[in-house]
Amino acid sequence: MTNDEIRAFLEEAIKDNPVMLFMKGTPDQPACGFSMRTSAALNSLGVKYAALDILPDPRIRQELSAVSDWPTIPQLFVDGKFVGGCDIVTEMYESGELANLLGVEQPDEEPEAPVHGGAGDEQPASSPPLGIENRLG
Repeated sequence: MTNDEIRAFLEEAIKDNPVMLFMKGTPDQPACGFSMRTSAALNSLGVKYAALDILPDPRIRQELSAVSDWPTIPQLFVDGKFVGGCDIVTEMYESGELANLLGVEQPDEEPEAPVHGGAGDEQPASSPPLGIENRLG
C-alpha cells in the first residue's frame, strides 16, 4: 500500500465513521495508557465507535498526523472533525463536554480502564493489512 493509499484510507475512515478513534492497540487491548484512557472514556459513555490500531505500519501514524496536523496518538474524530488526543478528550469527558458533543448522558462514575498486560510500541513481526475494529454495533 502506498502512502497516498494509506492517507485515502484514513480520510475515508474519518468520513465514514461518526466517531473514529485512532489508537495504539485496540479498545479491548490498548497498547499504551493514553489510548487506554481515551477508549475507556468512550466506553464509559456507551458510545458506538470505530477504532484503528496505528501500530502495524509506521506510515499510518505519519499519514494520520498529516491529515489531522496533530503529532500524538490517540486521535479522536467526531463527525469528520478532529477533536483531540488523550488530554483533550479526558478534559472534555470530565467537564461533560464530550458527552454533550456525542449527544449522550454523562455517567456518574469515572471510566474504568480495561486491564491488559504489557505496553509499549513494539512493532509486530509482520504488518497485517489496514483494518478497522468497528464497534458501531
